[in-house]
Amino acid sequence: MHIVLAEPLGITENDLNALSAPFIAAGHTFDFYPDKAADDALLAHRLRSADVALIANRPLPENVLKSCPKIKYINVAFTGVDHVAMDYCREKNIPVSNAAGYSDQTVAELTVGFAVSLLRRLPDCDHASRTGGTSALLRGKEIAGRTVGVIGLGRIGRRTAKLFEAFGANVIACDPIPSGDYPMVSLDELLKTADIVTLHAPNIPSTRKMLGEKQFALMKPTAYFINCARGALVDSAALARALNENRIAGAAVDVFDVEPPLPEAEPLLQAKNCILAPHVAYLSDESMLRRAQTVFENLAAYLNGTPQNLCR
Repeated sequence: MHIVLAEPLGITENDLNALSAPFIAAGHTFDFYPDKAADDALLAHRLRSADVALIANRPLPENVLKSCPKIKYINVAFTGVDHVAMDYCREKNIPVSNAAGYSDQTVAELTVGFAVSLLRRLPDCDHASRTGGTSALLRGKEIAGRTVGVIGLGRIGRRTAKLFEAFGANVIACDPIPSGDYPMVSLDELLKTADIVTLHAPNIPSTRKMLGEKQFALMKPTAYFINCARGALVDSAALARALNENRIAGAAVDVFDVEPPLPEAEPLLQAKNCILAPHVAYLSDESMLRRAQTVFENLAAYLNGTPQNLCR
C-alpha cells in the first residue's frame, strides 16, 4: 500500500519515524508532507497515487477525491469529519476513520480554564496589572455551587462535566441520548437555569446554528457561555449582540465559522466581555502524540482487515 500523510500531525520527526517504521518494514511506502496543501490542486497532487490518505483538519472535498481514484481508505487525525466529502465516500465505499478521544482532556481543561478566566476576570486583571491598576472592581466569582449546563454529553462533554464537578459545580446536561449520570433537561431549560453554559455538540445538520437570538435571550444576565465545539453551531452575531447589550455576563469562544485568522467582519472581535482563542482547545503536546498514535493504530487495524473508529 502507498500511504500519504498529506499534512503534519504536530509531532516530532523522531516520533513520526517510530510510528511509521513498522509499516515501512512490512513493505508499505510512505510520503510525508511538512505543511498543509495551500489549495485543492496541490492536495490532489499529493494524494493522486495514494491507496491510503492520512489527513488532519484540512478539507478533503469531493473534487479532490474524484481526482484520486486509487484511494481505498481515509484516516482522519481529527474528531470531526465534517470537512471530508462523506457522501462521496459512502457512495464509493471508501471507509473513513477518525481519532475521536485524543483531545477529550485537552478540550475539557481549556473549557474549565475559560470558566475560571471569565469568573475571575483574568483579562481585566492582566490589564490592571500592566496599567497601574489595583484589585478595585475586580472581585471575582467561584465555580463551586454554580450550575453548569453541558450541551452535548459525548466524550468531551462528559470529561468537562467531571472536571466541573471537581470544582464543586452542579452539572445539568442536554443531549438526545438520555444519561443517568446527570440530570437531563431540555435545551431551553438548561439555558434558563445554568450559570455557565458550555457547548460540546457535534457539527451535524440538526445542530447548526442551534444557538441564536432566541436561545441567548433565555440565558440569565449573570450567565456565561463557552464554545469549544464548532463555530457552525452558534450565530456569532447574535452572541455578540447579547454580550454588547449586557444580556449575558460574558463568553469565551475557541471556534468560529471560519478557521483563524479571523476576518475583520467577525462580530465577536468587537464584543464586550469576550475571550477569544484561535482554535486551540484540542492542541497540546499530549493530545498531538495521542492523536498520532490513534491514527497509526487505525492504519494497522485497516491493513489487518479490521478497521476501527469508522465514521458512518
